[in-house]
Amino acid sequence: MESQEKTIGWMEVAEVKISYQPKVKACNRPKIVSSRSAFELLRDRWDEDTLEFVESFKVILLNRASRVLGVSLIGIGGTSSVVVDQKLVFITALKANACSMILAHNHPSGDVNPSEQDRRITKRLVEMGRILDITVLDHIIISPDKYFSFADEGEL
Repeated sequence: MESQEKTIGWMEVAEVKISYQPKVKACNRPKIVSSRSAFELLRDRWDEDTLEFVESFKVILLNRASRVLGVSLIGIGGTSSVVVDQKLVFITALKANACSMILAHNHPSGDVNPSEQDRRITKRLVEMGRILDITVLDHIIISPDKYFSFADEGEL
């Protein structure tokens, strides 16, 4: 039997386009100046109906002036955990051309103290960020009325 090879023409290959289309001018975007300002931004943008129900993981993407490029939902989990797709975290940051980011997730229990798993994923994402020159400034664990900041506690 003869094998037939199909040649794919140049025009048949998909083009990958990278774009970020902000809706707000850089000077009008919120500026993150502290863990408190990051917490307030997150709390205002978190679905109140799920904050105490299921765990979610988000990232705040920042430009060089610490202005918010966007907040991206990375994953939604169950009542006590969420799977964090590390690759997706950085795909999102790279697409937005972020210089830095703040990691965030909620603890539906209301206890904002980090677990060992929280510490491990933070360490891993900080290491990955160093390789890609995207600084992880903080990892914030939130509940409706309080938060834990890895940066404030010297755990970054």
